[in-house]
Amino acid sequence: KPLGDAFIKLVKMVIAPVIFLTVVTGIAGMPHLNAVGRVVLKAMVYFLVFSTLALIVGMVVANVVQPGAGLNIDPASLSTKEIATYASKAHDMTLTHFLLDIIPDTVVGAFTSGNILQVLLFAVLFGISLTLAGERAKPVVAFFEALTAPVFKLVHLLMKAAPIGAFGAIAFTIGRYGIESLSNLMYLVATFYVTALLFVLVILGSVARLTGFSIFQLLRYLKAELLLVLGTSSSEAALPSLMEKMERAGCDKSVVGLVVPTGYSFNLDGTNIYMTLAALFIAQATNTPLTLGEQVALLLVAMVSSKGAAGVTGAGFVTLAATLSVVPSLPVAGMALILGVDRFMSECRSLTNFVGNAVATIVVARWEGALDRTALSDALANRAGESGTPSIIATQGKQP
Repeated sequence: KPLGDAFIKLVKMVIAPVIFLTVVTGIAGMPHLNAVGRVVLKAMVYFLVFSTLALIVGMVVANVVQPGAGLNIDPASLSTKEIATYASKAHDMTLTHFLLDIIPDTVVGAFTSGNILQVLLFAVLFGISLTLAGERAKPVVAFFEALTAPVFKLVHLLMKAAPIGAFGAIAFTIGRYGIESLSNLMYLVATFYVTALLFVLVILGSVARLTGFSIFQLLRYLKAELLLVLGTSSSEAALPSLMEKMERAGCDKSVVGLVVPTGYSFNLDGTNIYMTLAALFIAQATNTPLTLGEQVALLLVAMVSSKGAAGVTGAGFVTLAATLSVVPSLPVAGMALILGVDRFMSECRSLTNFVGNAVATIVVARWEGALDRTALSDALANRAGESGTPSIIATQGKQP
């Protein structure tokens, strides 16, 4: 466990500098400030559509497969001690709290807390300020652009330790929970994995094809990052490397800097599938009937609460607690049923979230006319260079 924890801490150490430098230099290089708002708006539209679609997919699968049917669990017999921590965290996850939490108390606080959205907000505002300052800000922009090279070299060094970190995390999971711990709720786990796989291959695969690339080539291109996410059960562990590879694949730096960090809170496809699937599993297991109206209400609540889940281990479980706590007919105590296998579903959530954000970045870049199609083809065909800091061909304003 210390090996896995140490590696994740090392990666988190560089996430804030990577996001800050990428966003600031990207926005400062934009010819027009209205491009920033346009990229964010397009990203949010994409996130809303596919997050909702993921929630609907989870709900439909739960109703068809009925993974919790026949368990006949009495909610009163369930112990709430083990989920008390998650429930207390969920109590604080109101929309107002989430929005206020985006604003850091201090600039230094945004970096020391490691809050992705706080760093992103400051980086966007600072990047806009540099653009408005004009010629006087050019030395500052040049400094940040030069600083990008050693920061990404540091990321490369840390990624060399990825196999050790992943090994430690996997060994701890098996030793702590045991292989046999999967057997009790294997049906739910299998249903979730198959649903997430179909979502990636069919839905995201169709989007990829319409955008002009293959989802299978993208998965092969990101195989090292996918293995890292699988081992650490955290999509956040691969965030710096994802940003670098998206730039190398021809996505404009400004688009990458805005879409990827934002997607880690607003585009969590795997978490969304899990939320409706797990919520209906609990309803079925405890014989709690839900009308169509109640299921729609559950979906709407999940749409809001899922936006506060960062790409860290266990965030999906906290978000599920937040959703159940505002749907009166669903027993929050039912979460105790899936607590034992949540850790094993966490890997699938993280993998699906990660792939969803990679696809979203390419789609938004294409939509914005900021995608170098030649660089994308070369990267996915494994013809792109693998060393050094990524260099992006400026394509802002060009049509794909």
